[in-house]
Amino acid sequence: MRFGLFMPPYHNPRRSPAVAIEQDLRHIEALDRLGYSQVWFGEHHSGGFEYIPSPELMIAAAAQRTSRIELCSGVISLPYHHPLMVADRIAFLDHMTRGRIRIGFGPGALVADSQMMGMDYNLLRPRMEEALDAIIELLGTPGPVHRKTDWFTLDDARLQLQGYRPGGIPLAVAAAMSPSGPKLAGRHGLGLLSVGGTSAAAAELLAKTWGITEAEAAAHGQVVSRNEWAIVGNVHLAESDEQALEDTRFGLADFMAYRHVTTPMQMIAPGEEVSHEELVRRVNESGYGCIGGPDRVADYVRGLVELTGGFGTFLLTAHDWADTAATTRQYELFADEIMPRFTGTTDSLSRSYAWTAERKDGFSERFHAGIHKAQADYAAGRGGSAG
Repeated sequence: MRFGLFMPPYHNPRRSPAVAIEQDLRHIEALDRLGYSQVWFGEHHSGGFEYIPSPELMIAAAAQRTSRIELCSGVISLPYHHPLMVADRIAFLDHMTRGRIRIGFGPGALVADSQMMGMDYNLLRPRMEEALDAIIELLGTPGPVHRKTDWFTLDDARLQLQGYRPGGIPLAVAAAMSPSGPKLAGRHGLGLLSVGGTSAAAAELLAKTWGITEAEAAAHGQVVSRNEWAIVGNVHLAESDEQALEDTRFGLADFMAYRHVTTPMQMIAPGEEVSHEELVRRVNESGYGCIGGPDRVADYVRGLVELTGGFGTFLLTAHDWADTAATTRQYELFADEIMPRFTGTTDSLSRSYAWTAERKDGFSERFHAGIHKAQADYAAGRGGSAG
């Protein structure tokens, strides 16, 4: 199992954007050193919190600061872009990163974004599918590609620059609260990025997601792998449950207020006032996320594995639930305390310790006997030379 970060990001609009963006890039540098596998960048154009307008720009910047972590778009909103431009930028990024990109596609999540561009929100999903078909063909063939829809045309189109990797660029589609994402991933044999959350309603879909993906893949002669399925969770981890509760006084309430504006949810009823303690309790008990110490967070991730039957990557969400120092500490603590419980990297160390502990009495006797013999040999040797 792998671990990574889903970075829309969620930054309080009261913060300096320049400072917040620099913080994001420094966090990515840290994730690269700490052994995280992926970071996914969003695309949004309204709302004030999620202000990366181009995942490709963040991928390019992060590529200059890192050496091994995979850099992913989560996601490029296809209805907002001509497919030739998207495919061209993807191929170029593959060269810039020496094959470290993974590209996720989606229809665009925020209604406000589509309104500003004069688009019918109900048309975004079918347009995303039309664009995805074209991009897959552009990336996978030398051309020419001919397509005509009611919103784009490809006339004798081809990419002048193919991707860096002979095997092709890993592609994925986003899944939120409908089965359209899993069906599309299965139809094309692509990876899947589940961004719909882990609340009770979302968990119901997550439990069915891979079955939908596999059924659609079988119907279209494709092969899919759970290893290419990434699931996003809302987490704040600290050394203890009590410390995590205190950390999230910084920004949890503001985050929830924003989500109520952009994606209506029932965590807090309209006009209801709740204490911070009650809000944390609701986050944990509803399954929406997890705020707590290592054991609580490990149980949360383990529950997702059991619910889904297994997946390839768990992604923490980048948000301002806590201040910068506590957020940085979370990433370090997660790598140290949580990741080994699922990757098995410390299992052999634990077995070696247990094997040694079981034999400690015998080892202790031999240790002291060895010292005694060395002392006796030394004394005997010294005495012999004196004589």
